Amino acid sequence: MKARLVSLWNWAEIIVIVVISTFLVALIYALTVPFDRVRRVVGRFFRICGTMLIHLNPLWSTRITYSFRPPKGSGPYIVVANHQSIADIPALSFLPWEMKWLSKEANFKVPGLGWMMRMAGDIPLRRGERESAQSAMAACRWYLERGMSVMIFPEGTRSHDGEIKPFKDGAFRLALETGYPILPIAVAGSRHSIPKNSWIFSTKCQVRIEVLPPVEVKGMSKDDLPELRDGIRRDISQAFERLGKSMPVLQPSSETVPSEVPAEA
Repeated sequence: MKARLVSLWNWAEIIVIVVISTFLVALIYALTVPFDRVRRVVGRFFRICGTMLIHLNPLWSTRITYSFRPPKGSGPYIVVANHQSIADIPALSFLPWEMKWLSKEANFKVPGLGWMMRMAGDIPLRRGERESAQSAMAACRWYLERGMSVMIFPEGTRSHDGEIKPFKDGAFRLALETGYPILPIAVAGSRHSIPKNSWIFSTKCQVRIEVLPPVEVKGMSKDDLPELRDGIRRDISQAFERLGKSMPVLQPSSETVPSEVPAEA
């Protein structure tokens, strides 16, 4: 019963935030898009709106640690992360830089959310369609060439059991073709927020994120793709295990968990 009440609160919160954010994002889009080709300003504001889903939920928290902190003005990067839950998106939005997200096209059809994603310049992808994949990769290249990082979940979908799935080639082929470095990120704890194919939220959710050192690809060829892909998956998996071991075991309780995003080196 408690989980259902929490879920109703969370969905009500999401609806209110999406409605308000849609109007604000549209306003900022109209004011900035004429001189902001990569939509950095409206994109960053959209991510901040996303973090409010966690800030306003006293039972959720996010903590980010940095094995590598990208210097200001560095990059762009091809950012890759494991994908546990829809909660990954607001949690990763706490990262202090703008990046354009590659996301399944269905998300762009969600009223409010999809409109904001388009205004922010995120990149739609129709799964299993070659032309859509080529168009999405071309959009990623366009952003990278203009100094904007891109965000890709190389598993291609959320994990239903918490295990990190095999990585697909797309992000790593993009890196080898463009020469831009890959920035791996591990996410743990978000799976407990809301299981895949369910509308019921957990009463507590503690997301832990670790930003790993970038992987340079200059000097590599397409023959190095399997080793590059599997090596980064291994690094993310090891960080995922570390994060999991450092997290407290969540027990049903009425206690609240503060929303926090310390930047720990």
